[in-house]
Amino acid sequence: MNALMYHDVVDAGAEDTSGFAGRDAALYKITPELFAAHLDAIGKSLPARPVLPDPPGLPGPVFTFDDGGGSAMRAAELLESRRLVGHFLITTNYIGTRGFLTQSDIRELARRGHIVGSHSCSHPIRMGHCTWTQLMEEWTHSRARLSEILGAEVRVASVPGGDFTPQVAEAAARAGINTLFTSEPTPDRRHAFGLTLVGRYTIQKWTTAATAVALAAGDWLPCARQVLVWNAKKMSKRVGGERYLQLRKILLGHSADVRWGDQTDG
Repeated sequence: MNALMYHDVVDAGAEDTSGFAGRDAALYKITPELFAAHLDAIGKSLPARPVLPDPPGLPGPVFTFDDGGGSAMRAAELLESRRLVGHFLITTNYIGTRGFLTQSDIRELARRGHIVGSHSCSHPIRMGHCTWTQLMEEWTHSRARLSEILGAEVRVASVPGGDFTPQVAEAAARAGINTLFTSEPTPDRRHAFGLTLVGRYTIQKWTTAATAVALAAGDWLPCARQVLVWNAKKMSKRVGGERYLQLRKILLGHSADVRWGDQTDG
């Protein structure tokens, strides 16, 4: 079964109350009612993965949540009511700030059986363009912060911004990560630099329950559509360079409080 990439689960009209603010981030935020519909439809159609310590069931879809917005607690409750577990990937520079998880929230998620991992420190939009030094700092410091909060080693992470290069994976591996979720829409699990790379299919605010089931199951047409969009965005980032970031800000905007890890002034 495929891994699904969620972000925040918030009421309609309250998108800026959890996680990163702005029109771009809002595209990936779904309502609790829609998320519940996704889970119920997936539960009826596909094998589910129960929360430990019950005996493991058949392998099911992997539910991941990027950014570390405070709505993770709401998402966790909806998962738990269906005996499901989530992977919550945290942008550590924002822990305890408005709209994001606190340290006690993170400990609570882990206590309740969910997986906590890194989503970098500062969330660079084009992480694949960061220097080697910055990549090492993003992975090393974020993993260390989470490990300190939990009192246990954190070995899971996801790539922010969807901009992946082999150097991103190599730095993650050197920082102690052993499982790295990407944003590439692929069912493949690849191995590189001693870690496992796991592709994911993106959930957006308009993703229906039927589409979520189809993506999780690997149905050809919805998965192929995501591949087309992914390749187009990847080319835009590669060709656009810094202009990609500037155009993205003009078209979509974001809160003045958000400063991405690869943002420059001007």
